[in-house]
Amino acid sequence: MKLEINGKAVEVKDGANGMDVAVLLDPENKKKAIAYKLDDQEYDLFQPVKKEGKFELILNDSPEAFHILNHSTSHLMAQAIHALWPEALFTIGPAIDDGFYYDIDFGNYVLKEDDLPKIEAKMKEFSKKNEYIIREVVSKEKALELFKNNPYKTEMIKDLEGEISIYKQGDWFDLCLGVHVPSTSYIKFFKIKSLAGAYWRGDSKNKQLTRIYGLSCWSKEDLDHRLAIEEEAKKRDHRKIGKEMGLFMISEFGPGFPFWLPNGWTLRRNIEAWWYDLQDKEGYKVINTPIILSKELWITSGHWDHYKENMYTTKIDDKEFAIKPMNCPGSILVYNSSIHSYKDLPVRLAEMGLVHRHEASGALNGLFRVRCFTQDDAHIYCREDQLESEIKTLIRLYDYCYTLFGLDYRIELSTRPTEGYIGSIDLWNKSESILKEACLASGKEFKINPGDGAFYGPKLDFKLKDCMGRVWQCGTIQLDMNLPQRFNCYYIDKDGSKKQPIMLHRAMLGSIERFIGVITENFAGAFPTWCTPVQIKILPVNNQFHLEYSKKLYDQFKANKLRVELDDSEEKLAYRIRNAQIMKIPYSLVIGDKEVQNGTVTYRKYGSEKQVTVTVDEFLKMINEEIESKALLVDPKKSIL
Repeated sequence: MKLEINGKAVEVKDGANGMDVAVLLDPENKKKAIAYKLDDQEYDLFQPVKKEGKFELILNDSPEAFHILNHSTSHLMAQAIHALWPEALFTIGPAIDDGFYYDIDFGNYVLKEDDLPKIEAKMKEFSKKNEYIIREVVSKEKALELFKNNPYKTEMIKDLEGEISIYKQGDWFDLCLGVHVPSTSYIKFFKIKSLAGAYWRGDSKNKQLTRIYGLSCWSKEDLDHRLAIEEEAKKRDHRKIGKEMGLFMISEFGPGFPFWLPNGWTLRRNIEAWWYDLQDKEGYKVINTPIILSKELWITSGHWDHYKENMYTTKIDDKEFAIKPMNCPGSILVYNSSIHSYKDLPVRLAEMGLVHRHEASGALNGLFRVRCFTQDDAHIYCREDQLESEIKTLIRLYDYCYTLFGLDYRIELSTRPTEGYIGSIDLWNKSESILKEACLASGKEFKINPGDGAFYGPKLDFKLKDCMGRVWQCGTIQLDMNLPQRFNCYYIDKDGSKKQPIMLHRAMLGSIERFIGVITENFAGAFPTWCTPVQIKILPVNNQFHLEYSKKLYDQFKANKLRVELDDSEEKLAYRIRNAQIMKIPYSLVIGDKEVQNGTVTYRKYGSEKQVTVTVDEFLKMINEEIESKALLVDPKKSIL
């Protein structure tokens, strides 16, 4: 049997498994090999290679290894819990981006934080036993028999179609698709992190289970680093910082509907002002469309069939209307309101559009997951020969934007969903090809994300990476040949005929709410001086002698359109300086005898202990240059651990 390995044909014996191939290629690899891929499908290391194809070993430093290790560790934890609480009922235990969890029904027992060390100790015991993790394919009847005392697994098995597999280690077995590490000895460095509640299958009508979160790594150093990052993330939680800095609040009278507080609204207005200026420079016309539009519009666009369960509806004059969940149909109506020539294209329409979508209460999370949010949408209507140029321009724009906020990113091409899409497959293939070529022409690498396109077209998703390595979905570019067809959009071509434009949906920041949540955590609240709510805090040492000069400075800075506050409270200076630091104010100005006598200011920049004395004019020149250049106050990559 021949396998394609690193572009070469390699002969292997029939019935060989992944470990056999690893030994054949390089005996040293068997120490690092944990699984293998055949034609991009993952298999356990000791599963036989059943067909010819493209073969690739998954080593413990491969991208897939972290997920496989954590999935295996969730089973090890379940095995330990079963030994400690034999009556516990197990549901699902997947790997997630930052580790794993398992949802468990402990019956009448309430698991406590004190129990976690006991679980870890038992896990280490099973790890040292080096029990093989063995996959077995079973019939649905046998699976139902094996799990007859577990109603959760029984419910899952009844829903399964096709091959059913279980994994065994020692006397423990679990229903699972896999893939897993070869034995429990591979699982050495782990931590059970926390407890939470979770409803079975996410439905609040079902029983609440105990969710146990954990993390597993290939080395103690990596485990310690990741745990330290998680502790740092808790300090940077945008909900915590938002409360401390007076950015936003959520009321019980509107779950999922954020209230912007004065500081937060100032921050947002500054970012939006930058955004509007950018649209003007990039050739966009800014529009605004109604929040409520008739049901017929959403039927035409296809949103009614795909999103009606998440749409808020109302009746006006006995006619059904919906609050918009997206801005694109409104933009199309604006495009169709006038006649366009081929010379007019591309037509670029931008909108800061407020949208509403119903989210389950359990999914709501600060500014990250809300029920109303503002999308920085834009829709570009262009000819096919303009597509590559427009997409390249957008990629350049996104690169500028994310760099400005200290964020790295990667691009994913999300292709046609397996079902529920509109339009022909030929149209989809053509659209996907155009996006690929535009990425390549821009010199940008991208990853294929199969089946995750919008129902009306493929898209480029921009995954932002913050200073802690966490990934956020924010920006997107969607290529749409379907909605213009549904709404009969057209332009007059050179020969006088009507032709359909191609539509690009563009959201750079995505949700303004979500984006502000992301940068709050990325900067830990130390926003760049150009957009931060308060830029300067003036602190007179003694009001009797220094307040009059401080007030003059305040008026001068206000006249220069700087955001400044004067703290003339009678609190001790050290206390007031500390408050300015807590509020992450870029410049704290301490005004004492020397400053009054010499007409100077002494400033301390956030993140620095150094105090610098300069003339007022020098200070104004410095801070205005910093604002103009939109420099970062702190480099988030250097400020982390």
